[in-house]
Amino acid sequence: MAREITLREALNEAMSEEMRRDETVFLMGEEVAEYNGAYKVSKGMLDEFGAKRVIDTPITELGFTGLGVGAAMNGLRPIVEFMTWNFAILAFDQIVNNAAKTLSQSAGEFNCPIVFRGPSGAAGQLAQQHSQTFESWMANTPGLKVVSCTDPEDAKGLLKSAIRDNDPVCMMESEVLYGMKGHVPEGEYLTPIGKAAIRSEGKDVTIVSFNKMMEEVKKAAEELKKEGIEAEVIDLRTIKPLDIDTIVKSVKKTNRLVVVDESWPFAGVSAEIAYVIQKYAFDYLDAPVIRVNAADTSLPYAPTLVDAYMPNPEKIIKAVKDVMYVS
Repeated sequence: MAREITLREALNEAMSEEMRRDETVFLMGEEVAEYNGAYKVSKGMLDEFGAKRVIDTPITELGFTGLGVGAAMNGLRPIVEFMTWNFAILAFDQIVNNAAKTLSQSAGEFNCPIVFRGPSGAAGQLAQQHSQTFESWMANTPGLKVVSCTDPEDAKGLLKSAIRDNDPVCMMESEVLYGMKGHVPEGEYLTPIGKAAIRSEGKDVTIVSFNKMMEEVKKAAEELKKEGIEAEVIDLRTIKPLDIDTIVKSVKKTNRLVVVDESWPFAGVSAEIAYVIQKYAFDYLDAPVIRVNAADTSLPYAPTLVDAYMPNPEKIIKAVKDVMYVS
């Protein structure tokens, strides 16, 4: 059976269930305790688990991330919440130079089972300092796993898998999705890291995306269906390790690929997917791969410029028609 809850509630359930299951799991971050989280993801957790396991930190991302990495190296399983991944830039030294490298630098002596989580990407008129996407940044680092959730069911399942993983995992969420409601199964379940999901099957074109861009893709796919174009929609769920097989298998069926990625076009997730497809499915392509990205500039503040900057259904529909050579 499944019930309908919000994405923030699903994340809360994931953390709470894992903290009940394993006393080495704890949560730390800015405003996670007394304030119930900046986005109320940790609501009620302080009351249940106490101040030793739900820890309010100072506004010092580098400092408290370092504490989390040290705790993970010494047998605990921290969940480090960033109010936004934009602020986590200050902690990249700990994430990239310590957490990601612990296992290899210690010749397998030490694991670093830690989860870094928080919202990534734009959320309206938040301008340049609060609107960057970080999936490709983190995926560029050997030693890190990167997951990016789309709906409440996978948000819960991915976070539970991330907490149990012995490697550092970066979990990318979205501010605009925290209030999204969706069906979440009752009882214990895990969403596997490294496995994409086919959200709808189709024969004419493959559309690949992740995180909140999946909502734009779904809208575009519905409009395309009205015109007789059947899109196979793939939600990556995991950015690294990338589920290459699912994408390649789909492209071999549809012969066309559009990748929708909110990040900037240069050296991003969409660029990696385009490379993978030309390597493993080149002979099956009936058209060049087309990417739909954010504009190659910092996000403006004006609403009209935000609309021009972001991928949307209209841009996705145009890309699909371009790979199908229809007007």
